[in-house]
Amino acid sequence: MSVTVRFAPSPTGFLHIGNARPALMNWLFALRNQGRFVLRYDDTDRERSTAEFAEAIAGDLAWLGIAPQQSVRQSDRIALYDAAAEKLRAQGLLYACYETADELDRRRARARALGRPPVYDRAALKLTDEERARLEAEGRRPHWRFLLPNHDGDPFVTRRAEMAWDDLCRGAQSVDLASLSDPVLIREDGSYLYTLPSIVDDIELGISHVIRGEDHVANTAVQLAIFAALGAVAPVFAHHNLLTTISGEGLSKRKGALSLRSLREAGVEPMAVASLAVLTGTSHAIEPADSLETLAGMVDLADVSRSSAKFDPADLGPLNAKLVHGLAFADVAGRLAGMGISGEKAEAFWLAVRENCAMVGEAARWWTAITDPVPLPVDADDADYLVLATSLLPGEPFDETTWGAWTGALKQQTGRKGRALFLPLRKALTGEEHGPDMKSLLPLIGRRNSVARLS
Repeated sequence: MSVTVRFAPSPTGFLHIGNARPALMNWLFALRNQGRFVLRYDDTDRERSTAEFAEAIAGDLAWLGIAPQQSVRQSDRIALYDAAAEKLRAQGLLYACYETADELDRRRARARALGRPPVYDRAALKLTDEERARLEAEGRRPHWRFLLPNHDGDPFVTRRAEMAWDDLCRGAQSVDLASLSDPVLIREDGSYLYTLPSIVDDIELGISHVIRGEDHVANTAVQLAIFAALGAVAPVFAHHNLLTTISGEGLSKRKGALSLRSLREAGVEPMAVASLAVLTGTSHAIEPADSLETLAGMVDLADVSRSSAKFDPADLGPLNAKLVHGLAFADVAGRLAGMGISGEKAEAFWLAVRENCAMVGEAARWWTAITDPVPLPVDADDADYLVLATSLLPGEPFDETTWGAWTGALKQQTGRKGRALFLPLRKALTGEEHGPDMKSLLPLIGRRNSVARLS
């Protein structure tokens, strides 16, 4: 089977790290199977969907390394949904209902009080043409429900109707359609809810696998029934666990979940975000992957746990630092140049300081330390020591052996050791009390600058 997957965000806000999980799960599955990835904007919410959010979503995915082979917008595809709705109406499977939200709430409350499940009773199917005309004359507009196949011809006598599928994350799954209400597919204003457009798109775009959060498990049985009613073979489903806070709350834009944009602006590496978003809640240890290809080889859908995936933002820091420490100069040259770090010393500089950077942006501090440090006060006990250090400073060229030779000579002359030997020199040369190995920094500073700073 050729693999085609989709990620279907609503362009009503910025993507957050919880959204990154299904996006990445789909992309990695496509990578493992040489498949295609479709970005589908679920933008039928005309009031809240914006072009600006759609553009931001595309930018965030690109930052993560996701490059869709195809992008579509549901707002451009309404004719397809209208045709599918007419097909269901022609089969008698899409029927008009006129109850208000308050009336439906009262019915559900009454059913619960009587100890019955709050399932819609299909009362709208009993309306006569005259009753429908009267309701519409009162100003009521119908919403439209899909008639579930949980009966043997009489929709008012339901029977157990198991809808089963083999879930790539959760294993064998089954839902009794008799336990569900007929789903509303079209609102009173004629706009579509998520279900029908999603199914039509999956059919038309050739989606082979639907990989999404476990909050959609209950929807799957209904969707399988609609796929069948439309004469289509349903995709393979996989429902992964959702990222939650440490306390178990769901992540959402409304609750202020970390947006990918904010993480990007803070200087977090995309692979730190990807590694944490994917590996949390799996059987794999959380460790930084250096590329999406590497991450794709580390975890499979079968590795996803059935328990919640608790996300701790504090884990991003250590993951990010490990990634930064392993970045080659070629990986960061452009970003360093943007900070004014360039020239013949730039590569040696990066290799010298990367182990002291939790984020690439911190390199700017160490560039200042070697090019134009802010002097630190010299202790009175160290003034004569720095004069002696200047006199014993080796001649050029400097290399990584220079620091050891110089401090060895100073130790022999003064008897100093440890911090007393090294710290006054570091403070004078870099304006810092700690930092990267001085054997690597000293050749970058050079002899002339060293003499000037020791004086």
